[in-house]
Amino acid sequence: MYLVVRNDEEQYSIWRADREVPAGWYPEGLRGNRQECLDHIGVIWTDMRPLSLRRRLAGADV
Repeated sequence: MYLVVRNDEEQYSIWRADREVPAGWYPEGLRGNRQECLDHIGVIWTDMRPLSLRRRLAGADV
């Protein structure tokens, strides 16, 4: 079993459910087999840019 985890930059990964989630990462809510977790990430992680970059670009005069 795996967990979908997310960091403060809204980057996603999977982590084995039987291991402690590393510092700076937080369970996103889904627990399942490896492929289920990867499929879920494929649906929810539509913008690969880190949150800090998205915020910076949103505040820039384009």
